Amino acid sequence: MKRRATAVWNGSGKDGKGHLTTQSTVLNQTQYSFGSRFEEGIGTNPEELVGAAHAGCFSMKLAFNLQEAGFTPTELKTNCEIVFEDGSIVASNLTLTATVDGISKDKFDELVKDAETNCPISKLLNTKISVSHTLN
Repeated sequence: MKRRATAVWNGSGKDGKGHLTTQSTVLNQTQYSFGSRFEEGIGTNPEELVGAAHAGCFSMKLAFNLQEAGFTPTELKTNCEIVFEDGSIVASNLTLTATVDGISKDKFDELVKDAETNCPISKLLNTKISVSHTLN
């Protein structure tokens, strides 16, 4: 499987602007700029997209882990905070709230740890990753 995305940038780093398009066109000429990355401007930014990718990937990996262990989650809600300092992503902090009937805390903790370590985006990131979680 291969997935594609295209970034087009016009102009200088601070004064330019660009747009992003994904193969699925979920992002279709979605704007990004210095303002959307470093200020409160309109549009998205690479760090926000990394956060969405990490939250989504982690949630799916955990869902597969739960399924393999005989559990079906009612809901997995994962928030991701990407910490960007001095030109580098220094952390990806995941916060999970999960509703999974019939699972013990120890088993859930084990499956969360595996998802943290083995989701493809976690493997891709060269940064500190943390997961805090609540099981309802």
